[in-house]
Amino acid sequence: MDAFELLAVWLNSRKIQQQSAHTLSAYARDVTDFLHFCQRKKLDLNQIEASDLREYLSEKVEYQKLASSSLQRMLSSIRQFMQWVEQQDYIVQNPSKDFQLKRQPRALPGLLDVETILQILEQPAPEKPVEQQLWLRDKAMLELLYSSGLRLAELQALRVHDLDFERLLLRVTGKGDKTRVVPFGEKAKTSLQQWFKVYAIWVGHVIRATDPIFISQRGGALTPRQIENRVKAQAQRAGVNADLHPHLLRHCFASHLLSSSGDLRGIQEMLGHSNLNTTQIYTHLDFEHLAQSYDRAHPRAQK
Repeated sequence: MDAFELLAVWLNSRKIQQQSAHTLSAYARDVTDFLHFCQRKKLDLNQIEASDLREYLSEKVEYQKLASSSLQRMLSSIRQFMQWVEQQDYIVQNPSKDFQLKRQPRALPGLLDVETILQILEQPAPEKPVEQQLWLRDKAMLELLYSSGLRLAELQALRVHDLDFERLLLRVTGKGDKTRVVPFGEKAKTSLQQWFKVYAIWVGHVIRATDPIFISQRGGALTPRQIENRVKAQAQRAGVNADLHPHLLRHCFASHLLSSSGDLRGIQEMLGHSNLNTTQIYTHLDFEHLAQSYDRAHPRAQK
């Protein structure tokens, strides 16, 4: 099979693993573009070297003025495709495995784009059973952090009785022992239900209402440090070159929700901020979105 046929097989395997159409479209776009570059350079997959990746990404910066976040996403898509090709024994070595962007334009602080978040959340499960179980737990944590904007301490303190699967609501105890109720999404619900099946196997009994939601294989509640390490590990496994931590997911939750809704007061309530001024720190990440809206809508914006 040629490179484009391999890409089609890989995308189909990801589709079978129920990755979203949005993520598959991003993968297809990024890898197809790179394969066209290789075609122009008359490079087979086995001939690709790190220098070729560097040249490709340099072209993206020079001619398309792509930002660091876009370059990282493209590199991550290519890296995952090349990793799969290597696993299928179509290539001898994978030059993308250890390739890093040496010089990155400074991105907006503390924010990953939606595509990057989806790449982490929708990565395929590992093949080994034990790693699969750990992934189901970690995915449930990631989904809740991003779906509900929880603090690390809030996630760590959750108990089974805090979940309302019927109404998709979560009772959270925040700073100063203040309790708030926040929504969570269907994706988070599905991930939690899958995790609870593993949970029951690990503890060997029916899950109790007072049990912590996230536990280790030994049955004890995960510590904050363990949660941080698992979040970082899953970002790395997805091929995302970012220092992912729980607060960053909370930051992304607020920024992405603000971009699509504009409801600063509602976000304040979900984050558990007593003062709206605290919530307004997230608006500094939305300047690009606001500028685009201005250019489209304001009568004096056009030249």
